[in-house]
Amino acid sequence: MNAPLEGISRLCFGASYAVALALELAYLLWPQRLVRLLSTLFGAAGLLAHTVFLAVQRPTLSSQYGSLLLLAWVLAVFYLYGSLHHRRFAWAVFVLPLVLALVALAGRFAPAPDSQRPPWSDTLAALTGERFWGAVHGGLILLAAVGVCVGFLASVMYLIQARRLRAKVAPSQGIKLLSLERLEAMNRRAVNLAFPLLTVGLLVGVALMAQYGGVAREWTAGKVVGTVGLWLAFVVLLYLRYGLHLRGRHLALGTIAAFVVMLATLAASHQFAEALP
Repeated sequence: MNAPLEGISRLCFGASYAVALALELAYLLWPQRLVRLLSTLFGAAGLLAHTVFLAVQRPTLSSQYGSLLLLAWVLAVFYLYGSLHHRRFAWAVFVLPLVLALVALAGRFAPAPDSQRPPWSDTLAALTGERFWGAVHGGLILLAAVGVCVGFLASVMYLIQARRLRAKVAPSQGIKLLSLERLEAMNRRAVNLAFPLLTVGLLVGVALMAQYGGVAREWTAGKVVGTVGLWLAFVVLLYLRYGLHLRGRHLALGTIAAFVVMLATLAASHQFAEALP
């Protein structure tokens, strides 16, 4: 499939997510079951098209394009599950904009029109060969990124809900959100789960670079520096939570900062990872 058709395919599932978001916003003003049902159907259609696209295109985790699209897919699953499980809350209003932003950002790194994907046999063989640990490294970083995104969404909702409570807005008015306690717990669990995944992924990446690379410029690549910076941001967050026992707004702002670092890291190139044998 050439680049123009890839763009059309991305537009298809991106448009489905956009329509689902528009319907969710309409539901806030006109809370009818039909609107919510249509929103869920469009979201499910977008997720299906997104899944088929990834299965056909098989973008690699080592590229900005692949990592951003795969992260958007995982968050789309998270959105659909949450919108069904937390039907009373404005779940999709927060998750879908992030999914759309990741899809749009991935489009900036779309492969060249003449790029060719290897056949499925070569792809499966690579997973059992020398690229296995590269896939492990990329998968762990991706899962850690999912945790950062979940923590980011919980932090944004926490700050909005805290402001609503300070303004003494009635719970029945405006956007319905989870309680501050549940949002803080969601943020804490996301950070606690993401940190060990990021740590192991970082160690696997260091081992790969030590074995196959070792060139100074590779150690200072944007993705490497960003991953280390993200790990340090997690260390600070954990120290604030368990060392200084800070909670609430401070941790929410720290998680949002870590999300910005994560996004910049995913958008950075890493020629070493793309050139693994």
